[in-house]
Amino acid sequence: MSRGLDHVVHAVRDLDAAAAFYRRLGFTVGARNAHPWGTHNHIVQLPGFFVELLTVAEPDRLGHDGFSALFGTFNRIFLKSREGLSFLMLESRDAEADARDFSAAGIAVSPALRFEREGSAPDGSKLTVGFSLAFARDAGAPAIGFATCCQHHPENFWNPTLQRHANGACAIAGAVIVAENPSDHHIFLSAFTGERELNATSSGIAAHTPRGELQIMDGRAFQSHFGIPPPDIAAGARLAALRFAVRERDALVAALEAGAVPHILHMGHVVVAPQAAMGATLAFAAA
Repeated sequence: MSRGLDHVVHAVRDLDAAAAFYRRLGFTVGARNAHPWGTHNHIVQLPGFFVELLTVAEPDRLGHDGFSALFGTFNRIFLKSREGLSFLMLESRDAEADARDFSAAGIAVSPALRFEREGSAPDGSKLTVGFSLAFARDAGAPAIGFATCCQHHPENFWNPTLQRHANGACAIAGAVIVAENPSDHHIFLSAFTGERELNATSSGIAAHTPRGELQIMDGRAFQSHFGIPPPDIAAGARLAALRFAVRERDALVAALEAGAVPHILHMGHVVVAPQAAMGATLAFAAA
């Protein structure tokens, strides 16, 4: 079963600063939320996709198994040496089936795990959101967390009000992983996305999912595409960039300039480099 992009975690040390930065980018940022294992987040929604701004706010609450270890401790270790895009989640209709698929492919980390938390509606009212995740692992990408995510109360999570952004962002176009040899990740990418046929080019490989494109490219191709140096991949592949579709470039540029966000124009993209974006490359192009 083919799986589209669901959300990406942008791990940061200062969550308040990250929320303020995304507002300066022209995004609408949701309220602060807390997980029982000590991570806190803000959500930036697009139709069917979101960016999860996340920090480990209460490390003393981290445990040794389940979500606490696979998600909380993973991000704590990630943040010891860097900020940036730490976790890639794909949409799931059945997390238990995904876990079985991942086990058969040799990439499973655990059975499907479920949790619920309290969330806040735009009017401040409280509601419950719930998720089941099936975790996977690519041995060649130890600095990237992978999972599928099945929502149990989607009507309490998705909100059109939170999907209207001053920068005109209207959809996720894709995510980009940088690897020394993209073809080494071919088997994992196919099993993780459920896409049997991948697109291979001189730049690397790509899966065209039902929601966005997931690309794995080498460092030279990354610099050619985005006009900035690739991340350090000496310790393995890195989740390096998010690509957003916007309604029109003028509104985006106006929002970035109003927020005093440094950016460049390159190959049809407006690019915000990781030095400004807390370790992530954020690229925008007209839909």
